[in-house]
Amino acid sequence: MPPIRRSLLAAALGLGAFTTAQAAPKAADPADRAVQAIVRSPAFKTAVATLDAQHDRTVADIVTLTEIPAPPFKEAAKGKAFAAMLKAEGLTDVETDPEGNVMGLRRGTGPAGGPVVVLAAHQDTVFPEGTPVKVRREGTKLYAPGVGDDSRSLAVLLAYVRALDAAKIKTRSDILFVGDVGEEGPGDLRGMRYLFGKGKYKDRIKAFFSMDGNEAARVTFGAVGSRRYRVAFHGPGGHSYGAFGIVNPMAAMGRAVDQLYAVKVPAKPRTTYSASVVGGGVSVNSIPADVWLEVDMRSESKEELARLDARFQEILKEAAEHENAARDTRVGKVTATPKLIGERPTGATSEDALIVRTTAAAARAAGYTPEFGASSTDSNIPISLGIPAVTIGSGGTGGRAHSLDEWIDVAKPESVRGMTVGLAALLATAGV
Repeated sequence: MPPIRRSLLAAALGLGAFTTAQAAPKAADPADRAVQAIVRSPAFKTAVATLDAQHDRTVADIVTLTEIPAPPFKEAAKGKAFAAMLKAEGLTDVETDPEGNVMGLRRGTGPAGGPVVVLAAHQDTVFPEGTPVKVRREGTKLYAPGVGDDSRSLAVLLAYVRALDAAKIKTRSDILFVGDVGEEGPGDLRGMRYLFGKGKYKDRIKAFFSMDGNEAARVTFGAVGSRRYRVAFHGPGGHSYGAFGIVNPMAAMGRAVDQLYAVKVPAKPRTTYSASVVGGGVSVNSIPADVWLEVDMRSESKEELARLDARFQEILKEAAEHENAARDTRVGKVTATPKLIGERPTGATSEDALIVRTTAAAARAAGYTPEFGASSTDSNIPISLGIPAVTIGSGGTGGRAHSLDEWIDVAKPESVRGMTVGLAALLATAGV
């Protein structure tokens, strides 16, 4: 590859700032020329031919990984299986870190201990322990909880290793393939927090790809921040008939939800909230002493998220005060105590960062129109640290994520086409 292209691709390891600007394709972007040089090379064509020839194996890996339950905080069985798969593909330094992240290194031609490009997919699903995860196949569609989010991506990581080896492609930077933990819900990105905060590669990671979901055209360079609370509403409790008229923490909770849903939030930057889970009480004929509520709040803007959070705290205080003023407090008052149970940082990789531009160029090279946006993914952590990061899709189509009837389509032509996007972006960033 000409020196100018080598320098352009190497620059990807040193770029990355914060901005909330909407990305757009660049006219005559050098990143497009660099990516085109990669995808037109005989070696890349051999790699793609390998993805095609071994597609059935990739589908088999998807099924195998999907059928190993990985509820929040219980990813160990899937991690053990994925580690064995990484070893079977010949990666070096395959290990499971203390948090449960499974990783394997594909050495580049650079000096040992040099820059690392990470490609990660998460092991965990949103589904509780005991959820049936047997894959059902109908034609080219696979149905099962977690099949697309994110078992397909784990299988694609393995497919990439096989394709790179078959094509004898050598990258300048080391590539670290990671099956991480704690991406979903209560996991609160614990795997990524460990990888970037305490992991052995934390000071070497210069670029990061999260592979999550299916859409190959997607270039997610924005990090949607979130704050999640579990609010405990407490009161004296009593008999539903004999103690009628005393304060009821459930009434305070209901008012808090009602007032939360009266809050107006901006469409841009996109800001949302959800009263998601409730519980408590002891019997139908008792005024409860304790009930609880879980709430999720998100925004593309740190300032808007803070504003929404502040209003929520006011709502909780007002709801408790309203209930205490409305009913009898002779045996005690209602209190509302919020506990933060999850927090994800906001931010964005600069739209001018080469990792964004080369990922968009890779999508265009495969015939897609890049779709730029923001989401809440593993990339939130590196983005918050100023490390260039994007989230990409594993290819193909799918739907109903986070539901029991989640599905993906593994029809070979579209599946392989979609997989070429991530592979080209990875090579453009790691350098060839």
